[in-house]
Amino acid sequence: MFKIMIVEDDAKIRNIVKDTLSKWQYEVVETERFEQVLDDFKRADPHLVLLDINLPVFDGFYWCQQIRSISKVPIIFLSSRNQNMDIIMAINMGGDDFVQKPFDLDILLAKINALLRRNYTYQDNEDSKRLVYRDIILYLSNSTFEYKGKKTELTRNEFIILQLLMRNVGEIVSREDLMQALWNDEQFVDDNTLTVNVNRLRRKITDLGLNDFIVTRKGLGYIVE
Repeated sequence: MFKIMIVEDDAKIRNIVKDTLSKWQYEVVETERFEQVLDDFKRADPHLVLLDINLPVFDGFYWCQQIRSISKVPIIFLSSRNQNMDIIMAINMGGDDFVQKPFDLDILLAKINALLRRNYTYQDNEDSKRLVYRDIILYLSNSTFEYKGKKTELTRNEFIILQLLMRNVGEIVSREDLMQALWNDEQFVDDNTLTVNVNRLRRKITDLGLNDFIVTRKGLGYIVE
């Protein structure tokens, strides 16, 4: 049974989400100690976190960073904010998805199911598996990217994007295919969210000394040439 942690200060929303998830056989953990979210996270060890942005003491962005410092667990932001900058910040802080309030519970469930399915499917790779292209190595067991002896860790989204591109070297991978691989129900995802993830991945690769590894084909998608 998957365990989901809810970090939401609105008791009404928290209870509705909890009841819905429980009906779908998820184990639900709540926290009302909003000054000790990381401690509760460590204690619960959930498979996924639903995280509100507007919280007492510290906001959701802060707690996302704290969780990301010790875990790659999927995080879905829940917020009444609807500006592009809020979505960009949520992704840049390490969030995997963003659901705007008020939200449809069926959409939230679809996003949760997709994240759990894809995140924990990718963790099933054998330790020995890797993708190699010239001096580049992508380790499938721990989401690590290596170039000429230098390594960097990738987030879940960065890992999925890079794996799909490296499995299709020399071929254009469309934005639609990438969004489908990342979120499954791409019709509910802002197109800008993919761009943010790709740009963040590019920066990590560039920091290792590899420039122009991921090439944009305008109107078509991305390619590793």
